[in-house]
Amino acid sequence: MPTARHRIHRDPYGIPHVWAPDAAALAHAQGAVTARDRGWQIEVERHRALGRSAAFLGPEHLSWDVLARRARLADTARRCYEALDEDTAAWVRAYVEGVNGALPEAARRAPEFARTGLRPGRWEPWAPLAVWLSHHLLFAGFPAKLWRDRVASALGPDAVASFATDGPGTAGSNGWLLAPERTTTGAALLAGDPHRFIEAPGVYQQIRLACPRFDVVGLAVPGVPGIAHFGHTGHVAWAITNAMADYQDLYRERLRRVRRPDGTAAVEAWGPDGWEPADVRTETFLVADGDPVEVETVETARGPVVLQGAIPDASEEVAEVPQAPTRAGGTGHAATHPRDRGAALALRLPARVLGALGFEALPALLRATTVADVDAACDAWVEPVNVVMAADTSGGLLHRVAGAVPVRADANRRGPVDAWDRGAAWSGGWEAMPRADVSDGRAVMANARGLAAPLGAEFAAAHRARRIAELLDSRPRWSPADMPVVHTDTYSRSAAVLLARLVEPLEGLSPRAASLRRELDGWDHRMDAGSRGAAVFAAWRGALARRLAGDPALAALAPRPDDPEIFLPWLSLLGRIGHALENLTVPGALPATVDVPAHSRAALEEVARDGAPASWGETHRLAAWQALPADASSPEPPAVEGDHDCVMSSSSVPGLTDLSARASAARFVWDLARRQDSAWIVPLGASGLPDDPHAHDQLPLWLRGELVPVITDWHLLTEETPA
Repeated sequence: MPTARHRIHRDPYGIPHVWAPDAAALAHAQGAVTARDRGWQIEVERHRALGRSAAFLGPEHLSWDVLARRARLADTARRCYEALDEDTAAWVRAYVEGVNGALPEAARRAPEFARTGLRPGRWEPWAPLAVWLSHHLLFAGFPAKLWRDRVASALGPDAVASFATDGPGTAGSNGWLLAPERTTTGAALLAGDPHRFIEAPGVYQQIRLACPRFDVVGLAVPGVPGIAHFGHTGHVAWAITNAMADYQDLYRERLRRVRRPDGTAAVEAWGPDGWEPADVRTETFLVADGDPVEVETVETARGPVVLQGAIPDASEEVAEVPQAPTRAGGTGHAATHPRDRGAALALRLPARVLGALGFEALPALLRATTVADVDAACDAWVEPVNVVMAADTSGGLLHRVAGAVPVRADANRRGPVDAWDRGAAWSGGWEAMPRADVSDGRAVMANARGLAAPLGAEFAAAHRARRIAELLDSRPRWSPADMPVVHTDTYSRSAAVLLARLVEPLEGLSPRAASLRRELDGWDHRMDAGSRGAAVFAAWRGALARRLAGDPALAALAPRPDDPEIFLPWLSLLGRIGHALENLTVPGALPATVDVPAHSRAALEEVARDGAPASWGETHRLAAWQALPADASSPEPPAVEGDHDCVMSSSSVPGLTDLSARASAARFVWDLARRQDSAWIVPLGASGLPDDPHAHDQLPLWLRGELVPVITDWHLLTEETPA
């Protein structure tokens, strides 16, 4: 373990600035300060990665634990750690040693440990990789393939595109880059905000990491060393958004139980060459205030089985076994639902296939001084697949995709494919990562179909990206201080489109509905928290989503009693309709029996009858997730600006709730002229200790769209005694 002493300084918001004499000592110090500030959070994340969170958080966490162990996250993390080069492995170990050294004292300070009876455990060297995998297992949204398969079966393949959207289970981001000729400083500006589920404590940690070799400010993921997504070294800065690439596949598997010649039991899976051995284990899950639960987990040659039904004995098989491979994406004779005997779905993902996550990129990014360095570091990246932007002080610019996307048939991207189909197998090759120039002096990334289009199947609507580009083009040059104008834009083009398309003229409406119609006519389409027009629009939109979801023509898409709990956000008919209204209201998008104008009219009459909130912020409030539910004394959630398709994105589920669980998990501006003119913000604060003065001190600023300065002068910071 590094023995050299480190120093920790804090700015007025409690953000840690860490100095150490070398990179290994700095990694150790980062682990220590993270444990001190976020001990409860990172222990929860470690247990979630291990599939052990229900043991102290309760039965509602069991569905995640089962998925984590079925997906074999911990085993994949071990493999990826063991494949690291020794320098990177030593760097990760130093971070883990820092966590282990500080965690016992951190647990004494964090009340959640006592509340749940959890004792801090010892982190294994591969634990940060497991935390990373846990954060991003669902990031690419492979459960959306189950939804697309359901739509195709019920309404036909052509209907799938009508439901395409950046759905409620997908993470997104905004990001933009201004070339030197488009700024007031003559140097590039990089800004944006990642959209993720808002958690308490936050999913990003503001931090500065400095040693004689480098000095980096950025947003780290608690429990993971370095600064992966958003950083500024003083010489080069980088940022990412979700590329919306499709790099995880689901394979329909057929399983059976057999007896080996020695009499022991085994499980086999039907593959391209017939029956193949599968690995089977029995996992025991401890559940707080409940009995232990045993679950069988299986891995086939394609990957871990994440969804399965009963596995029949070979002697009891009654269903026909496919005798020849079908076309990629064909169903053959296999069962397609886990309730069917022997049916299962296996997940194939690059990290497990390659035995790599790309962690070698993390220390390389800290050492970067040019966009060429960032580019080279990104070449090692595996998953998740991101769009990367970078700029340096010499005027260099970078706009590319980074990650590993397998070469395989297009059917694999659309939905589950057959394990026995040779055409559905991965070829062994990997797609080339697209690149682009920064045209017109600016580049924008907002999860829309664009640079990464060849790699994905479903993207966000283009509204956010187009709006950001419009705003950036509204003035010839921008300063760092101007950037919140973009961050906080609440204009909803989606609202304008829907209203123009669906809300009928006044004739024939009841007097109250006609009054609402006039309110909407005069509304500026901005989803401001204080806006009455936004409240009326949201109430009408929600009523319309509910009415469409209840239409008999869509009954086959309704949730089923045996839908896996962990995948419900992707299989929610109401959620899918709420976020896809703009597509679904195009004439001909839904079955002819669905009278969309009639539903629209009835929805407006419903709002007229039941009333709408006085303002959008009355119901559109922040609903941050936390591992332990808030107690009754917790303050009322604050109102938030914006909506799903606004640049100031704050997502609810229309028709279900106006509460926003997903929003900007951070905002930042990286100035390449003077790093000290950069700025950042997180939704809550730097500390994960609920009674710490820095647990929520950034929230009022975040709500208003303000940023706090990045302080780089050590003399303006307060030094504390090192851990």
